[in-house]
Amino acid sequence: MDARRAAGAAPEPTGASTRGRLGAAIVALTTHRSPDRTICPSDAARAVGGESWRSLMAEARDAARALAAEGRVEIIQRGERLDPTREWRGPVRIRALPPG
Repeated sequence: MDARRAAGAAPEPTGASTRGRLGAAIVALTTHRSPDRTICPSDAARAVGGESWRSLMAEARDAARALAAEGRVEIIQRGERLDPTREWRGPVRIRALPPG
């Protein structure tokens, strides 16, 4: 399954924000992976932005941070879970958390 279809990249509802679409892509992509697998924020940016995905990277990272703060995903860097309320830089990975 390609990333755009997995992320629900079918026509978006009118008025849906880019951040909301990125968040939905992150949730869809991470839940379609096994629990021990992760995605990169660029996977969501590519699913939403197509060829202009690079311009969405900051928003994709922000969407991941918001989802992590809600307890829906965790952000991993060098094998360690990052606190979404703290400053972090560099490459990160995103993994779904089980509901509940």
